[in-house]
Amino acid sequence: MTPSIPTTAPAPQATGLRPETLSQLFLALTWMALQGFGGVLAVVQRELVERRRWMTREEFVEDWAVAQLLPGPNVVNLSLMLGHRWFGLRGAVVALAGILTVPMFVVLALALAYAQWGQHPQAAAALRGMGAVAAGLITATGLKLLGALGRNPLGRGWCAMLAVATFLAIAVLRVPLAVVLVVLGCVAFALTWRRITP
Repeated sequence: MTPSIPTTAPAPQATGLRPETLSQLFLALTWMALQGFGGVLAVVQRELVERRRWMTREEFVEDWAVAQLLPGPNVVNLSLMLGHRWFGLRGAVVALAGILTVPMFVVLALALAYAQWGQHPQAAAALRGMGAVAAGLITATGLKLLGALGRNPLGRGWCAMLAVATFLAIAVLRVPLAVVLVVLGCVAFALTWRRITP
């Protein structure tokens, strides 16, 4: 008689930490947004999971996945979700203000500077160099978040296959992102539903 294998992984333990005030939420998201040059995923993960410990890695992976499925910038979607979770409607509004207000002025200033000096060879070289750094930041963050897949109900094997399928579809076959999200997202949803439904 073969022993039964559990189909669900243990739920991740929440950190229990959260911003204490709306002003703390606003300042944290503003600081996070100001650091997000080229690699916002890396900054968001480091600030929310590693530095402030407002989320576990598992919570971050799940919430970031939802933020990616919603229309609009991922970090804005995530900020709205977290602000609402912690403080309700007021938190969502404050989170949106924190993630957009100061960075908007920075972007306007950079746009003016680029209009004036963007054609200089040094500026073009600097921008190309920043692209390489951004790619490195995203890769490093992805590798750090691999550990969170161990608690996923699908297990590491299915998660790895879905990740490889996503990479091949986008990077090799050039399938539109919306199609990949719908098709592979539905496959992952169906597989997970089968695993967690008794």
